[in-house]
Amino acid sequence: MASRLYFVRHGRADRAAWTGDDDDERPLTPAGRRRLARQAETVAGLDLGVDLILTSPLVRARQTAAVLAAALDPPGGVVVEPQLGFGFDVAALAELLAVHGGADRILLVGHEPSFSTVIGGIVGGARLTCRKASLIRVDLDTQEPPRGSLEWSVPPRLLAGD
Repeated sequence: MASRLYFVRHGRADRAAWTGDDDDERPLTPAGRRRLARQAETVAGLDLGVDLILTSPLVRARQTAAVLAAALDPPGGVVVEPQLGFGFDVAALAELLAVHGGADRILLVGHEPSFSTVIGGIVGGARLTCRKASLIRVDLDTQEPPRGSLEWSVPPRLLAGD
């Protein structure tokens, strides 16, 4: 049973510079990748003991998960989960926890506004905003329904050493 969740919103992916038609395919910017690599080194130094990374199927989230996985080397690797795309909610989180019940510490990579809504919902209605590449820890008390406490939130500038 997962007891600890880490939420990471994808890194910088400049909408204004994207010329493609499908926003799902919008990648991280080169600067976003470099900054995320620095952040991943900091996260690795925290020794979080992440067992598994679950990521949205959108390109920018998969790229973020890959950078984090290279630094954290979770035993369960990276799993793409469609539920983490747009429309992610507390019910989808409960499903993911049931499917990946063998992992104790799960890092989820996804999007706004879903992450803020889900975190607020599982910690009792808190209002927060997940900034790009921020790291938020929630310790779970129950999985069905998911309920727990917000332990901390680290803004991206601290993780990057800015």
